[in-house]
Amino acid sequence: LRGIPGFRDILPFNRLAGLRGVSNVRHIDFPHADLERLKASCGAGKATFITPNHPEFFTDWMIDKEIVSQVSPLTASWATNGVVNGLGRLMQKFWLANNLIAQIPGNSGAAKEHSIAWALKGHGVLLHPEGGVGWHANVVAPLLPGAIEMGLEALKRGRATDSDFKVWIAPVVWKLAFTGNVEAALAKECAYVEKSLKIERLATDTLPQRIHHVYSALLARDEAASGMPSDEGATYAERQQALVAELGRRLGESISFDAAITDTAELL
Repeated sequence: LRGIPGFRDILPFNRLAGLRGVSNVRHIDFPHADLERLKASCGAGKATFITPNHPEFFTDWMIDKEIVSQVSPLTASWATNGVVNGLGRLMQKFWLANNLIAQIPGNSGAAKEHSIAWALKGHGVLLHPEGGVGWHANVVAPLLPGAIEMGLEALKRGRATDSDFKVWIAPVVWKLAFTGNVEAALAKECAYVEKSLKIERLATDTLPQRIHHVYSALLARDEAASGMPSDEGATYAERQQALVAELGRRLGESISFDAAITDTAELL
């Protein structure tokens, strides 16, 4: 992640991934007490399900892999089926060799079974993302039931042979921090997004106001496409919740009560 000191700060070398760092992350400030606590929850005689509480894009994925490499190097990681199985045989072989587990919507039984069996061997299982993920500052979102379900099954199997067997659910939360003032660069990227989406902005708007306006404008487009009025007096969250509720209502009306499939995930 860190790159090579010196080269990572000099053009054109800092344009090369191997020199500037894979994700341009200079340092991970992992408090020693937290690291030791996570290490203590991994290993023989226990099953550990590590549950990042944040969105997973490339940088997030690399940071999580760096973290688990320090506490349980043989941790298995869940990933979307399109990544594991959808990029050709060579990439599939590569991902499986790196112990990735394909998450197949509506057909997760095999992935869960493999995860439980692997965790019972004393290796961790990284479920990413596990929770109502999004960017929400200091708020930890509620965990999804997947980790708990697998944890309970692992506990039942482990206790069958070892009365002291333990299962741990270990949420992982971290923040990214810039090492310098990046407002100008962010403003440039924001302008690119505004232009691409054909969203006008007020010259007096600050960067946070511009970003809020982008989200608000996109929500207004979704409201218009759904034939819903846009309540300018409501907050963004209130408008979004109202739209999701209305779309959910319409979806419910379109599903036949006589449908052979009763599992909600499969219906969706």
